[in-house]
Amino acid sequence: MSTDRITADVAFIRALAELLNENELTEIAVKREYGDNDTLNVKVSKQTFHAMPMPAPAPAPAQMAAPAAPANPAPANVERTASSDPADHPGAVTSPMVGTAYLSPEPGADAFVSVGDQVSAGQTLLIIEAMKTMNHIPAPHSGTVKRILVTDGTPVEYGAPLMIVE
Repeated sequence: MSTDRITADVAFIRALAELLNENELTEIAVKREYGDNDTLNVKVSKQTFHAMPMPAPAPAPAQMAAPAAPANPAPANVERTASSDPADHPGAVTSPMVGTAYLSPEPGADAFVSVGDQVSAGQTLLIIEAMKTMNHIPAPHSGTVKRILVTDGTPVEYGAPLMIVE
């Protein structure tokens, strides 16, 4: 196999990965034929994390559990409020990457922030570990920590709401 073909195959796989993300897909499978008994089978998929209910000490967000069908459906204009999805909240701090969230700098240490704390823009709120790298997640603006939506050591996905800072 030539170096040019390997480079072309890598570019093809990268293009598939971009399509996967751009179209919010979880998996793409493609068979590329080059000739007699010469094919490239590619399956690109991404792992998704499902939010898990939080332990009793922290209030669990409403979207974590699948809602049961209401006995008497609410009117359409009342059905969805701004507080029903933390990701829609204007003060939501979302995850910039997939990884594992840690609320303190090391095991056993005090958390970076707690509910009710005043934070300033740029202050570290938590750490997300991705590929053995500790990434400090800063407060996007000054305010008060209203809710912490993740627990220490839980996996998070890109765009997942982490905290509410108002």
